[in-house]
Amino acid sequence: MAGRDESINENIVKRASAGERAAQLDLYEYFRDRIFRLVRHIVGESDADDVTQECFLKVFAKLHTFRFESQFSTWLHRLVVNESLQHLRSRSRRKEYGQPILDEEMGHGAGAATIENAELLEVAMSRIEPELRVVFQLKEVDELPYSEIAEIVGIPEGTVGSRLNRARTELRDQLTQLGWEP
Repeated sequence: MAGRDESINENIVKRASAGERAAQLDLYEYFRDRIFRLVRHIVGESDADDVTQECFLKVFAKLHTFRFESQFSTWLHRLVVNESLQHLRSRSRRKEYGQPILDEEMGHGAGAATIENAELLEVAMSRIEPELRVVFQLKEVDELPYSEIAEIVGIPEGTVGSRLNRARTELRDQLTQLGWEP
């Protein structure tokens, strides 16, 4: 996926930054699925639509701050990761104060083994630390290189590797606790 935003040229980003709706729509349509997948893996299925929408609102509000010093996709990913983690912190505070939060781990009763495995993976992912989830998503799903992940998350490249290893280990442990059998 590296280099995927080559077709999103500087001109489109500048026009979108100036408020041109057609250019904003181009950016939205180009990145929508990619951003939704990232958000879903960070915040979970139940909040993914709302958080994705909030992320795009934030993107268009802050687009004027993009200085073309990195790839647009890197800037976008960083903003989305930060917004998603902020949502998790906010959700955690609401949960602490007794406001109801839907439990994503309940209600799964699908019959097909592949669906069950996908659901187990979703539950296991929700149980690992958000910082590990982000790195895992960016590497294993979005297939970004360590250097770009480091820039998006704001950590050294070596830390990307150690977080990825921890994420894999914790994910395996969570899957085992949930009864997954390889």
